[in-house]
Amino acid sequence: MPASPRPRLRVALPAFATCLAVGVVACTSAPGAGSPAPERSTSSSSTTTASPSPSAPVTSQAAVKKQRVNVRVLPAISQPGRTAAGAAAARAVLLVTVTPARKNRPAVLERKKGKTFVKVGRVRVDKAGKAQFAVPVGRTKYRVTAKTFKGKPAVSSALVRARGLGAPSFLDDFNGTSLGSAWSGRVQAYDPDGMRNCSKGDPQAVALEGGALRLSVLADGARPEPCTAYRKDGSLIGDFRYRLNGHISTAGQASLRYGFAAARMKFPKAKGQHASFWLQPVPYKPDATSAAEGGAEIDVVEYFGHGGKNGGMTSFIYHPTPAGRAMAGGWVTDNERFLASKSDSWWTAYHVFSVEWTPTEYVFRIDGKETWRITEGISHQPQYPILSLLSSDYELQNLGSEASLPQHMYVDWIAFWQS
Repeated sequence: MPASPRPRLRVALPAFATCLAVGVVACTSAPGAGSPAPERSTSSSSTTTASPSPSAPVTSQAAVKKQRVNVRVLPAISQPGRTAAGAAAARAVLLVTVTPARKNRPAVLERKKGKTFVKVGRVRVDKAGKAQFAVPVGRTKYRVTAKTFKGKPAVSSALVRARGLGAPSFLDDFNGTSLGSAWSGRVQAYDPDGMRNCSKGDPQAVALEGGALRLSVLADGARPEPCTAYRKDGSLIGDFRYRLNGHISTAGQASLRYGFAAARMKFPKAKGQHASFWLQPVPYKPDATSAAEGGAEIDVVEYFGHGGKNGGMTSFIYHPTPAGRAMAGGWVTDNERFLASKSDSWWTAYHVFSVEWTPTEYVFRIDGKETWRITEGISHQPQYPILSLLSSDYELQNLGSEASLPQHMYVDWIAFWQS
């Protein structure tokens, strides 16, 4: 289950994979100063060279061949916004890599319209030559052109369609008035061994409203007496109200093995509880000595509230080893840099939190922007998603006042794409 905040672990980030089996990749090195790029299948990862258009500067083919614009299409995992809008409004992500890398080189997104191209976006690549765009899912064709820069001639990618992995294998938009049959409650008893002596999952803390799932931390009206909370080492924390937590999963109903899992979420600002989207293996194998055999706990995101040493955002992997349980991941440092604007926040707007899970790595993203890449503890087992707002004993004192109850998190939708 989601853990308390821990010191950030250092995890090596491998080179960005541009032509992978998961998703859609287009890799070309055709000049892009206004001439249409040769149309190619979006499943292609080959390289082609085309002649410059008559209006473009004449560039030697040798200079062009040394360049490349790769575009990889991810599913609809970008959708910052203040209202619940449903998964149909989410946008696919185009991951762009320009080689050789030249920091601040302009990259222009162009939409094909008849025999011409219409500019629809412009960014500058980072020092690794990377950038990204978010576009509507559909059959529209796009290309990305790296503009002439520091002696490098313009070069375009092949055409791609923003279809990612197609329709999700599982999707819940949380419309209606009650949960779908795929969902069930978790840990619906007070659990001292799990550091939740003062809280438990309960249907009263789960509701659907306004096209979103609301998970809450509520005072337990059936237990008015105080609950004494202790730290893991047995030391006293204090007395608090008994609490009911929103805690649900699709155990036994829906799972995935490799692919993308994503949820559009909005968190409570206050500390004293943590909002989570995570995956657990099925079946659970307590004697397993590797993630390949026994799966892993995949904490896509945990948000512990805003500010201070006890607040912040994490992503973790917990996995079995021959020596016991190990973990990888840690804090999402300076998490505000992933917000859409200065007026944006994790508690006033929704954002899509996702994990891309392959046989060799996990890649965590917020609205398509990478936050963590982890290459250890890779599960080879099916995993089911969990959504929760949990108030563990160790964090109860961080709420400040029992008068701050109830607390709420919201989930607009959850989906996964089996690869």
